[in-house]
Amino acid sequence: MTYLKPPGFVRHVFNPLAMKFGISGSSTLVVRGRTSGAEQTIPVIPVELDGVQYVVSTRGESEWVRNARATGAVELRRKGSSARYTVLEVPVEERAPIIEQYRAVAGKTVETYWKQLPDDADHPTFALTPAR
Repeated sequence: MTYLKPPGFVRHVFNPLAMKFGISGSSTLVVRGRTSGAEQTIPVIPVELDGVQYVVSTRGESEWVRNARATGAVELRRKGSSARYTVLEVPVEERAPIIEQYRAVAGKTVETYWKQLPDDADHPTFALTPAR
């Protein structure tokens, strides 16, 4: 699996600002570490398609992806609210319409990732179901 490591500026400046201000429609995804149990936070742009909400990993096989797979649950925080979800990874052959919707919503913010990782298999995608 491929992973595009974010540069220091993205990790230390852009991501915190994106989570604080909701840049480009981002929310803060919170997932528990699979071994440490510590909260990991990352900005994501959730998209909805056919009544289902999804999150897509632009950078590939990231730590948040591995943690989401292991824990089966995430939380999305948006200004003043939060919601917990169970996650189900979408099979590669079903990702195309979700990724197309994601790219339309996220716009130029994510285009460079698809130039570097053009295959849908390189972008783990999760369906979110509200936790009970």
